[in-house]
Amino acid sequence: MATTNPPHDPLPEPTVPGPNLDRSAPTRFTPPAHACDAHCHVFGPAAQFPFSPNRSYTPPDSGIDDFLGLQDRLGLSRAVFVQASCHGTDNAAMLDAIKRGDGRFAGVAMIDDSYTDDDLRMLHDHRVRGTRFNFVAHLGGKPDLDVFWRLVHRIEPLGWHIVLHFDAKDLPDHADLLDALPVPYVIDHMARVPAADGIDQEPFQYLLDLMRTDEKCWVKISCAERLTEGRVAPYDDVVPFARALVAAAPDRILWGTDWPHPNLKVMPDEGHLVDLFADFVPDETTRNQILVDNPARLYPFD
Repeated sequence: MATTNPPHDPLPEPTVPGPNLDRSAPTRFTPPAHACDAHCHVFGPAAQFPFSPNRSYTPPDSGIDDFLGLQDRLGLSRAVFVQASCHGTDNAAMLDAIKRGDGRFAGVAMIDDSYTDDDLRMLHDHRVRGTRFNFVAHLGGKPDLDVFWRLVHRIEPLGWHIVLHFDAKDLPDHADLLDALPVPYVIDHMARVPAADGIDQEPFQYLLDLMRTDEKCWVKISCAERLTEGRVAPYDDVVPFARALVAAAPDRILWGTDWPHPNLKVMPDEGHLVDLFADFVPDETTRNQILVDNPARLYPFD
């Protein structure tokens, strides 16, 4: 298995801000029992889990102890940790965080050709159920497609899915790729659709059509703080996008905080993000479906 992180690097100085430490508790919505944050990360602590030498940014430590405090504050109990690029294909910090959850947490790994079948089985045994690929140009662009397809076919027998990070404008160019996938795929953050361009913009209508017609397609209604015009609260302009996606396929929607919000200049208050979810999904039954039932179909929670 690849280990990209040298064990004795000097502790690096952060190049991006850390999360808001003065977060509020939700005031307009109480999450149900077993509610899941289906997109979050752990960064370090770097003294124990060094960052990748090939990273494009260095976050401040935001490890599992900080995350457990966040869950208590928000009233959430389950989580899916998504491996971020600053740790590369060394998934050790994520696996440690999953272990600390005693069955409440699961993961999405980053892997490459160095991973053996035994390595993949080890990840599976540690509650990993997917792997992530980045297609966003300013974060490194699309992966080597030969490697992409090799890995997709290797994870297929495990029953995993893939998580895809796209810019919305690039989605139509990958129609053949998405159609050929033999496993479910989850599109991160509403495909980063820019809210300022309106709900009728062609990339978003393409995403809606995928949700209506492709049973393999899932979407996370997350990261309003990245999609809103001006990148500042209250994110009201994102609400119509989330509602349209939920209406298209409520059984294939996930939600997450994206804590600790890598590469943002203005950090959101996670309590406000939970309250915003109440605007995204006004119906209580559908809220429970998205926060509890849907993630449990993809991930092995106790």
